[in-house]
Amino acid sequence: MSSRSTFGTIKRIGAILLAIAVVLAAGILVGQAPTLFGVEENPEASITFADQQGDGTSVTIDSVSLSDGGFVVITDGGSEPIAVSDYLSSGSHENVTVERDEAANRELTGQLTATVHQDTDGDETYTYAESEGEEDRPYLEDGFPVSDTATVTTAEEQGLTNSFAVESIDVPSSATTNGTIDVNATISNPTEFTTQQNVEVRLDGAVVERQLLELEAEESRDVTFQVDASEAAPGERTIGVYTDADGALETIEFEFHTDPAITVANTSENESTVTFNVATPADGFVAVEDRADGNASDGDNASVVGTSAALTPGEHENVSVALGGVGSDDELTAVLYEGDPADNESAPPIEHDGEPVETTFTLADGEIEPAGDGGNGAANESGNETTADGNESANDGTVSVEPADG
Repeated sequence: MSSRSTFGTIKRIGAILLAIAVVLAAGILVGQAPTLFGVEENPEASITFADQQGDGTSVTIDSVSLSDGGFVVITDGGSEPIAVSDYLSSGSHENVTVERDEAANRELTGQLTATVHQDTDGDETYTYAESEGEEDRPYLEDGFPVSDTATVTTAEEQGLTNSFAVESIDVPSSATTNGTIDVNATISNPTEFTTQQNVEVRLDGAVVERQLLELEAEESRDVTFQVDASEAAPGERTIGVYTDADGALETIEFEFHTDPAITVANTSENESTVTFNVATPADGFVAVEDRADGNASDGDNASVVGTSAALTPGEHENVSVALGGVGSDDELTAVLYEGDPADNESAPPIEHDGEPVETTFTLADGEIEPAGDGGNGAANESGNETTADGNESANDGTVSVEPADG
């Protein structure tokens, strides 16, 4: 074999080895691309931290979920944590107890914030402070730390030398959302002086009632608050009585005060607008559907031709919906949904007795009574509408329909 041939073979082998090295290097770069270029999948977390009573040494986190594991850190508004949980693995956790740091100079009482932190260095030890924020950073949602705030009180608060004490609290176990509830509390003055202080009732943390109370030294008094529940949402709520540095909590179950309903208030065949009277037990909205090409029983494949603004729980009059692309004689269905009107495709209908809350109408004739109900009125010989009380109204293209009873 000549030296020229040998040299050519060596060159070819070298080229092959170089190609293999390039491929391997590229594979390594691709595998490490997220790390090298700072591209990471966004970790996700959520937390629920409810108002509670405690002994000052620990708090309970109702629930927390972490996509990549981490910690729950308790603060009181300052920069230093006063409690850090044990390492939490990825997934969901309930009733997590977080104990006060032995070095903390205050108890776990008052208004506290629980923040979910990552374990970015993977050592299962919280090192956010000692790394000056480089490691174990908070989980973020919309650019803000994932956190929740709660008020923690003690059954017998220590150091109440200048504060009234809440000895007891009594509330009904259930109530309706349109009524007034009596909240009874026993308040005492442990000081040696006659003192005035505000005593507050808070519903889900919001102040709903306040009284200025004057008590003589070591006096105890029963106090009754009348709380308007008209703004309360259905479901289990926390209600508490608070003085300057003490408080007591109870829970109450609010039931919606009436059946969910939707009725047509006014229509006009000259304007593609309709108004409704609505009773909704949840945040929701009204959607008007054209079911001509869909399933008339449940609205599958129905075309949404208009939605209302968002509605809070309660009763609403003259909820307006602007319609598009409908005729005055088109049979339309108004349905009460739970959720956000901007996301009407995934919103579930609100039901009563297992059926969606809805009503059918046309712009020309107003609400269409179900077969067999007899309706609220009929047209007389003059062509005008006769209302349920026997009065005539001119048939000028505007129809006013009385809300259905109940």
